[in-house]
Amino acid sequence: MPPPSDIVKVAIEWPGANAQLIEINQKKPLSSIIREVCDGWSLSGSEQFALRYADGPQLYITEQNRDDIKNGTILRLAISPMRAARQLLERIQSHSIDARLEALKELAKLSADPTFATEFINMEGLGTLAQLVESGTHFGEMLAFTLTAFLELMDHGILSWDLISVSFIKQIAGYVNQPMVDVSILQRSLAILESMVLNSHSLYQRVAQEITVGQLIAHLSNQEIQTYAIALINALFLKTPEDRRQEMAGTLEQKHLRAIILNHIIRGNRPVKAEMAHQLYVLQVLTFTLLEERMMTKMDPNDQAQRDIIFELRRIAFDGDNDPSGTEKRKAIYTKDYKMLGFTNPLNPAVDFTQTPPGMLALDNMLYLAKLHQDTYIRIVLENSSREDKQECPFGRCAIELTRMLCDILQVGELPNEGCNDFHPMFFTHEHAWEEFFCICIQLLNKTWKEMRATAEDFNKVMTVVREQITRALAMKPSSLEQLRVKLRNLSYSEILRLRQSERMSQDDFQSPPIIELRDRIQPEIVELIKQQRLNRLCEGSCFRKLANRRRQEKFWFCRLSLNHKVLHYGDLDESPQGEVPFELLTDKISVSDIKAVLTGKDCPHMKEKSALKQNKEVLELAFSILYDPDEALNFVAPNKYEYCIWMDGLSALLGKELGSDLTRSDLNTLMSMEMKLRLLDLENITIPEAPPPVPKEPSTYNFTYNYG
Repeated sequence: MPPPSDIVKVAIEWPGANAQLIEINQKKPLSSIIREVCDGWSLSGSEQFALRYADGPQLYITEQNRDDIKNGTILRLAISPMRAARQLLERIQSHSIDARLEALKELAKLSADPTFATEFINMEGLGTLAQLVESGTHFGEMLAFTLTAFLELMDHGILSWDLISVSFIKQIAGYVNQPMVDVSILQRSLAILESMVLNSHSLYQRVAQEITVGQLIAHLSNQEIQTYAIALINALFLKTPEDRRQEMAGTLEQKHLRAIILNHIIRGNRPVKAEMAHQLYVLQVLTFTLLEERMMTKMDPNDQAQRDIIFELRRIAFDGDNDPSGTEKRKAIYTKDYKMLGFTNPLNPAVDFTQTPPGMLALDNMLYLAKLHQDTYIRIVLENSSREDKQECPFGRCAIELTRMLCDILQVGELPNEGCNDFHPMFFTHEHAWEEFFCICIQLLNKTWKEMRATAEDFNKVMTVVREQITRALAMKPSSLEQLRVKLRNLSYSEILRLRQSERMSQDDFQSPPIIELRDRIQPEIVELIKQQRLNRLCEGSCFRKLANRRRQEKFWFCRLSLNHKVLHYGDLDESPQGEVPFELLTDKISVSDIKAVLTGKDCPHMKEKSALKQNKEVLELAFSILYDPDEALNFVAPNKYEYCIWMDGLSALLGKELGSDLTRSDLNTLMSMEMKLRLLDLENITIPEAPPPVPKEPSTYNFTYNYG
């Protein structure tokens, strides 16, 4: 008798018959099991049948995926994938419109199954669908189901997108360009065009010829297709050759893309969903990528045009129209002025811009400030030139280092991260958001320098504080540049010091023996409290985004822990849920007792599988996998760092391991500090009854006094 792990107890349904409750031996050929099931209902020709899941996506069971069957699963006996593909191929060519519609509806659902898709494509089914589209005779629901099936079939990667005909592309582009087209058809057409652009350079060129950015921007007023339109714009932007990206950006600016996104999406009448947030993030990253060329361009000290820009900075700051005559005298004055401007090399300031990054981008930022915010520029320069040499804030050096810092914070030049939604609304509020961002930050730097009473030796310390001020402000997601200015104003140097102190327990105040004893007594209680909170969060569950080849078709799945902490329930969802998902909708489960290990980062199976793609650091930091018996894995990519820490802590608590996430350390410090202060305050409020004078005795080993006013 085989070991219990090879036996799975399931129910199998067949229309019009009582379900069969059987035990599947996973070592037995699937064809033999199907034959036994057919015999149970006296059905002949078992080779014409297959098993499918009765719930969820209802995928076919194959030798490759049969290990996914769990105890208690409900299966359904169905016609085989080959037979189903043949029947549907015949029905979609039927002369009866009703029969064709029903067939296309069923095909759209079945096409997500890779086993069925392989059979249908092998029968030239994709060609038949393409001909139906090219004929232009299908409309409404029939066309929507046709496009859905086509997209699902192509998504399996069985056929190359390069095989798509020009007439098919023109027909799909025609649906996008028409003023009055059904929303479902528009969604699928935009999604197909996006896949073409992302998967084939030749098709990118064809699509770019058929679709204009203006036509896509016109669709942004429709909330049902906004995400699809932005996704296609991003795809075109991403695949545009580098030497033409500035031209593409200019076209987007002329068509007022930024203002339309701001008014119709960011400030629209409904919240920005996860997939739209991702697309806005991608657009933000691609826009910043345009800065990379200047960021990596060194200044040529012998280029007179570039040197004239530095001269213009001097002229604006010091009104250099009245230059003295005489080369030597002029050179001496220029050197003095360049020193007052804060350049490291006042004799030849062009040398300051030869390091990349930030290269010429720093000079561009400085010139923008000098021309567009002239009063601020002059004030900063003259204010510092009037200070003592040691206390002056060197404008040139600061501007160059600040530009480098901002490029690093906003990851200028890097490709978008798959699954990241970290867009900043304020960058969509101004045509020159990057330059304005710099102008706000250089004023912050000057203000912080004064607050710290810094000298030249403190330069790196000041930049560290400024970086913290900027990252803290950005984390608050200001909706406008003015809001950013306000938040930075509130994050003064003294406030940064206060925040640093409040975020960690003061080691100086909590090192005396009585306090250490109190802390050791309290800590197990606090740790247990945190464990319970983490387990409660796992019971509420979390929604995870599936990593797929197509970003525009958002796919989600949900996972939550049973209330008795014994089972993890999970299942696919059509859309991101609003609130808790009932256990009944989560068709799959893992017993906690079967969990063998929890892997993170690059050790996860799904990160190894995608090694051919650019796996960015952010995705790796959010990835984790649960290994369970038999050798299977449930793979996760958390939506953010907070959810990642919650799940890692919760799984550690489930498996009896110590909690070690950054979130736990932060929560532990905060709760410990609060609890200790409360208990010490309680001690202060105790009323001590009057007593006879104590008998004098030797002083105690140590005395301590606390003042928690």
